[in-house]
Amino acid sequence: MAKVQVKRVGVLSYAKITAVTMTVFGLIIGVIYGVIFMVLGGAIMASGGRDTGAAGASTLVIGLVMMIAFPIMYGIIGFIAGALGGVIYNVASGFVGGIELELENMDGSGYAAPPAPGWGDQQPYTPGQQQQYPY
Repeated sequence: MAKVQVKRVGVLSYAKITAVTMTVFGLIIGVIYGVIFMVLGGAIMASGGRDTGAAGASTLVIGLVMMIAFPIMYGIIGFIAGALGGVIYNVASGFVGGIELELENMDGSGYAAPPAPGWGDQQPYTPGQQQQYPY
């Protein structure tokens, strides 16, 4: 098992994934609240009292708006929070180090990071061989 450390995160990448995740949460919460408001609006309209039609209809519209607005609002807030979180993580990891991860292959063999590209990738020189340089 190899240990690796996340030294920096891509701020835009982190912001995008947080925005998508929060949009899904906003969709779930928006649908729940939207259905509740629509059911209450239908109940108000069905009660048949005076001035219940406008109140019930407005509650139905509010429920529909919640289903649309919550995912958008949560996505925007998630993007902003993700960007801020990425910047804060990068600053904090500079002081205390990054998050350590222990990686393992699914077959149980350890994970070895690939060698860094550069001069060490070449085969040893043999006389008469054309030498290739990585630039």
